[in-house]
Amino acid sequence: MAKKSAKKKKNKDKIPNAVYEAELFRLQAELVKVQQWAKETGARVVVLFEGRDAAGKGGTIKRISEYLSPRVVRIAALPTPTEREKSEWYYQRYVAHLPSAGEVVLFDRSWYNRAGVEHVMGFCTPQEYSRFMRQTPIFEQMLIEDGILLRKYWFSVSDREQLKRFRSRLNDPVRQWKLSPMDTASLSRWEEYSKAKDEMLVHTDVPVSPWFIVESDIKKHARLNMISHLLSTIPYTDVPHEKVVLPDRPAASNGYERPPRELSTYVPDHVAALMGDPEKHL
Repeated sequence: MAKKSAKKKKNKDKIPNAVYEAELFRLQAELVKVQQWAKETGARVVVLFEGRDAAGKGGTIKRISEYLSPRVVRIAALPTPTEREKSEWYYQRYVAHLPSAGEVVLFDRSWYNRAGVEHVMGFCTPQEYSRFMRQTPIFEQMLIEDGILLRKYWFSVSDREQLKRFRSRLNDPVRQWKLSPMDTASLSRWEEYSKAKDEMLVHTDVPVSPWFIVESDIKKHARLNMISHLLSTIPYTDVPHEKVVLPDRPAASNGYERPPRELSTYVPDHVAALMGDPEKHL
């Protein structure tokens, strides 16, 4: 009985689906305005998404980019660095993905890999880690002084909720790929990652380039809160655009005749097989 009561209270604390969908769509419409404003003004926007595995970064990025043009809004999710990249200046491969005029780039993890997974898992030396902490505020100030609008979000998830999300992925055929040995290793290193995050904030949460923490135990709340905040920090305006008028379809001419269907190769009607024979029960 107590479990049922607790579940009822938890659901009561969540935003109703209808309200969520309506507000998400409203925010997405505003993001379209940001896209148009960036194209018109030549603005450059960089948004960093950081946080523990399964904290909800990917889902939020998906909702942000859903109705936007991939030619304007790009997602940068860099793989493990190659041997060549390991020999480069640390920030070099990230710089290659920075926006040009009129572009927005969403970094699904960023140069802060060094402050988190690389540091905790021992993929970088203490000297490289120390140098990163010292240089990153300077690097980011350079980006900002050059005109880039930089926003940094940390998605904060509890250990209980993270474990729940990991378990839900175990037997899910479309999400199993999200569960890697690196993810499972993070479970046993929860405290180490917590210390790494705290140390990162000490060095890089600075007035010119602050961190914004997103409470993400409830995914839908996290998405709305993050997108709403992002919009509030960008000085976009509604850009007037020419109204599109669809022309009348011209009358059919006598000079065109469609080639016989037999000359083309069509995709098999898989849906018909799913629906079955409509006359089967007649």
